[in-house]
Amino acid sequence: MRFNDAITGSVLVVFAIAEIAYTRTFPSLFGQNYGPALFPQIIGYSLILAGVILIVRGLKQQRSAGAGSPWIETGEWVHQSRQKINFFLVLLALLAYILFSNWLGFIIISMAILFVLLYRLGSSIITSLLVAVATTATLQLLFSKLLLVPLPAGLLRGLVY
Repeated sequence: MRFNDAITGSVLVVFAIAEIAYTRTFPSLFGQNYGPALFPQIIGYSLILAGVILIVRGLKQQRSAGAGSPWIETGEWVHQSRQKINFFLVLLALLAYILFSNWLGFIIISMAILFVLLYRLGSSIITSLLVAVATTATLQLLFSKLLLVPLPAGLLRGLVY
């Protein structure tokens, strides 16, 4: 799927404006002309500039392509039901993680999501299970021990932490 650059640029500008508006809530430092909002605002204004460039480029492409050219071009996968199911399964996995990670915990939900997606995308049951377990264990150790960022324990609260 391909979006015209004008659409991508418009989304980028809206995101940058929201980001800059959010930085206005950051506290200012006493006795200084700048504070913690300075660098995020610089990034936000740079994103606005990049978005405007994309909008101008997209409008030029659209004008040169003609009035009947589409703003969004879909790929071949849109016409294949298996590919559409895979796409929506990934979105469903993200939603499931958001909704159930605190209750089930990272380890359970991560292994379940990885196993289902790997198996659906063509891996064998054994390979899917091994990769899901290894990836989940690696991420759990990386976040909890190295980065000191606790992931939701959920049902395994007494066993993990």
